[in-house]
Amino acid sequence: MIDTTNAPRYDDIDVGLELPSLTISIDRLNLVTYAGASGDFNPIHWNENAAREAGLDNVIAHGMLTMGRALCIVTRWIQNPALIKEYSVRFLNPLIIADGSSTVVQLTAAVEELLSERMVRLGIQARAGTTDLIGRGYALVQLR
Repeated sequence: MIDTTNAPRYDDIDVGLELPSLTISIDRLNLVTYAGASGDFNPIHWNENAAREAGLDNVIAHGMLTMGRALCIVTRWIQNPALIKEYSVRFLNPLIIADGSSTVVQLTAAVEELLSERMVRLGIQARAGTTDLIGRGYALVQLR
């Protein structure tokens, strides 16, 4: 059972509320495990030569891995992923993962709109260094 005793309540939040920021790291091992789970073994996600031949600077993370990990800021805040009713992002830049290191991603989010039926629209951003990874990221969550 999911403990939601500290989950946010609709009546306690306002537009502009910033969620606690979250820093995550993604490395090549994450790419390999994601490839195994998703079945996406495109070599641009694990082979530097293939990535460079495709015009990339280095190996890149799967878009859906980046998208999924970006949602962690929301699930940590609401404490129950079943409360997420809709989620969308627009990819702006790939997440480059150099060999032997991890790439740090800073996640931020804020309440953009309070909707009817206790629904909240959260704006979400993901950035690696000075590079924006997603744009127009949002989640609709149903609060109690």
